[in-house]
Amino acid sequence: MNSDSLGAEQATTRPYEAPRSRRTPDARRLYAALVFVPLFYLLVRYTPASAFFVLVTAAALLALREFYRLYFRDQRVPATMALGLGAAAATLVSLQWPWIVSDRTVLLLTLIAVLSYRLLSRRDFRQGLEDSAVVIFGVVYVALTLGCLLLTRALPEGDFLVFFVFLVTWAADTGAYYVGTSLGRHQLAPVVSPNKTVEGLIGGLVLALGAALLARIWFLPSFGVTDCLVVGVLLTLAGVMGDLAESALKRSAGVKDSGVVIPGHGGMLDRLDSLLFTAPVFYYYVTLVKGT
Repeated sequence: MNSDSLGAEQATTRPYEAPRSRRTPDARRLYAALVFVPLFYLLVRYTPASAFFVLVTAAALLALREFYRLYFRDQRVPATMALGLGAAAATLVSLQWPWIVSDRTVLLLTLIAVLSYRLLSRRDFRQGLEDSAVVIFGVVYVALTLGCLLLTRALPEGDFLVFFVFLVTWAADTGAYYVGTSLGRHQLAPVVSPNKTVEGLIGGLVLALGAALLARIWFLPSFGVTDCLVVGVLLTLAGVMGDLAESALKRSAGVKDSGVVIPGHGGMLDRLDSLLFTAPVFYYYVTLVKGT
């Protein structure tokens, strides 16, 4: 990684971060959220599950394509990427409609297909292990984790649960960004992302807890106060880990953003990085702890 790439990564505006000098928050984040959040609520609440499946699948495929680009860069590997994207779509189908195909079957077929494809590919065999690992990891990292939203949507009160996890995750990211931008001074993870701060983490946690308690009053009374507090903490921490994990991937690739999809937000993977960790955590909390 060259010094220019490293400097670009350190200048990136992401949740939980603040540079050494004071910055002005990017208002485009707020404008985009004011438009997207109500639309997302209407889609989750008042459209059939198939419409939500289309949204999740589209977002997952965009994010996965960006992830593959981190590794393959400008190399022309359409067949390799198509194989991974197809496997991701099949994984999401298996989670939405398990009677069509099971997730284990999709995983086994993906493994066989990826390894078999290496026998036909013209790429250097010395890259075979890395190529295969990246394709399979991408499916697990993006499709399997994001697919937990589909599993959550299928639970009782699933539409409200999905909006809950989205709202709390968004609140944690937003609170962290604005507090970290205005007050952040103490680095949270200096090696992975030097601009993320402890103050940003605290700000995200406070707003996430407030959003969870507000959601309980607004549309999810089945969640007790204790549930809201526990989930608020869990999702904030999970979101931090998801954000840092993606930052580490981008740093290893020497890029600032995974792509450019949403103004002021970077690529789709940049927008989903926290949700990729919070969605599974929330799903298993609801199913294992609450026993839904």
